Amino acid sequence: MVGKGCRAYEDAGMILKATIFDIERNSYVDGPGIRTTVFFKGCNLRCAWCHNPESQSPKPQMMFYKNKCTGCGKCKEKCPNALEKCELCGKCTIYCPHDAREICGKEYTVDEVMREILKDKVFYENSGGGVTFSGGECMLQIDFLEEILKVCKENGIHTAVDTAGHVPYEYFERILPYTNLFLYDVKCYDSEKHKKYTGVRNELILENLKKLLATGKSVWVRIPIIPTVNDTVEEIQRIKAYISSCGKPEKIELLPYHAMGEHKYAAINRESHMFPIPSKETMEDLNKIFL
Repeated sequence: MVGKGCRAYEDAGMILKATIFDIERNSYVDGPGIRTTVFFKGCNLRCAWCHNPESQSPKPQMMFYKNKCTGCGKCKEKCPNALEKCELCGKCTIYCPHDAREICGKEYTVDEVMREILKDKVFYENSGGGVTFSGGECMLQIDFLEEILKVCKENGIHTAVDTAGHVPYEYFERILPYTNLFLYDVKCYDSEKHKKYTGVRNELILENLKKLLATGKSVWVRIPIIPTVNDTVEEIQRIKAYISSCGKPEKIELLPYHAMGEHKYAAINRESHMFPIPSKETMEDLNKIFL
């Protein structure tokens, strides 16, 4: 047992589990210092530019990388259904000699995730780092998230929550005492445009940001820059004006769109939506808005 947070649930006969699709150690991009990033599976947005499309479904799923497959047939030979119907038994992933198949998503307990997090505690302490809970949308699995944040706090580990903010504000209230930093995505100011490209309107997201900034918690607002969607000076100025009316985040980051997740769409048999890569000049002009 690691920490006290999950003991109350176990005493009540419950073992909390979350579906997680990756635990990435030695990360430098999701908060300060050296971090471990825990990626929760499941998201209530469908961003057209998402670079982790495998994160969107809350359920484990098979990924097939056609470019790695040599057609040897070992996966079909070992599959109970000859690849006609996938039951996620995992046999094909075991016997494929080229790692062309993998199951994305696995259930973890709080203790299992904590064991991974604690492996690098010395690096967190030496670099001012910690753990970041991301997704998908990690706040959709709020019971698990709340408990593991408690255990991290008991172990003296800096915590960050990476969120798109489209959840009831009560979820934020539950984790505020145990979260050191929020990484908060703002994608568009116009709600209709937001719905067009993410599947949801943004009133709840903007209102939650306002409430969160009012708490005085450390917040980094992160704006993905997507050409043809929100890469104009006018759009970013509108976002800046709204943020300024709410409070002062610790940091505002503009994140240029990239296409590094393109191959993942094919692996889950989905079409991707490609966008242009923002130019260096565009990023410089947009960053000047916040100087």
